[in-house]
Amino acid sequence: MLSTETAPETDPLPTAPCSVVWSQGRPYVLESAAGSLRWVGTDHLGRPLALTCADLRSRGWSHRRAN
Repeated sequence: MLSTETAPETDPLPTAPCSVVWSQGRPYVLESAAGSLRWVGTDHLGRPLALTCADLRSRGWSHRRAN
């Protein structure tokens, strides 16, 4: 079961490399690639997925894994 708990709109995403946040039941790690930041994780089929900060905000995110 996925939690509906997400960080408030005003809560900024972490900016430290290797930070981990959760979105839609999956972990995403912050990576610096070619001078830009991206959140890297997997989709529901286990394929690699890279998201921008804007993408992650629109999907909703949390500092903790949903139980």
